[in-house]
Amino acid sequence: MIQEFDAPAAAIIKHTNPCGCASQSTLAESYRKAFEADPVSAFGGVLAFNRAVDAETAQEIAKTFIEAIAAPGYSEEALAILAAKKNLRLLAVSGGASTDLVIRSIGGGVLVQTADWKPLDRAAAKVVTSRVPSESEWSALAFAWRIVKHVKSNAIVYARDGQLISSGAGQMSRVDSVKFGAAKAVLPIAGAVAASDAFFPFPDGVEEAAKHGITAVIQPGGSVRDEEVIAVANKLGLAMVFAGSRHFRH
Repeated sequence: MIQEFDAPAAAIIKHTNPCGCASQSTLAESYRKAFEADPVSAFGGVLAFNRAVDAETAQEIAKTFIEAIAAPGYSEEALAILAAKKNLRLLAVSGGASTDLVIRSIGGGVLVQTADWKPLDRAAAKVVTSRVPSESEWSALAFAWRIVKHVKSNAIVYARDGQLISSGAGQMSRVDSVKFGAAKAVLPIAGAVAASDAFFPFPDGVEEAAKHGITAVIQPGGSVRDEEVIAVANKLGLAMVFAGSRHFRH
């Protein structure tokens, strides 16, 4: 997930799901923004950075218990600060995107699938509602679309530009992921956007997200009830974008 970003970025992972992620002007600010989204879940988490960890970032990390960190490197000052943390594991990771293939073991064999590195193509995306996203909403939608692919399906992400607000992960129905993400939110959702890794099969997911004040939604589209979902979004004054591809993987 952290390899998705060119600007400084930080992610906090718990049980293979992001409970925090942010991309800001500095690594320390990225970590602070990632942490504030869910400080409770961040306890005992695994951190990932796309820049070498500096002293300011290390000082922020040292404020809570962290299991492990993966980053391209660590300054001498950062190493001195982090060395004082008991049982903290540091991993230096180099290189770019890991592979073009993802392999999953299954009974009697393996499942091989191409990696999902495709970013949001704004030119190919389709605005399906009467209201078009503002520039700030487009930025937030693009950020959310990067994050939601790394959340276990059914996946819903609430985000602002450069900051994950909350995730609804791994629920058996999409509307429950919407509810779960909202229930876990520490930061205000009002004014944020929502992203869904696969289409909304019914309008209820959009209706539920709108109750919490989101202003725009991005999803793949492709449901037999797309028109019903679009009609509800229009009724609620939301902007909705169909990305044209989905992140729904196994």
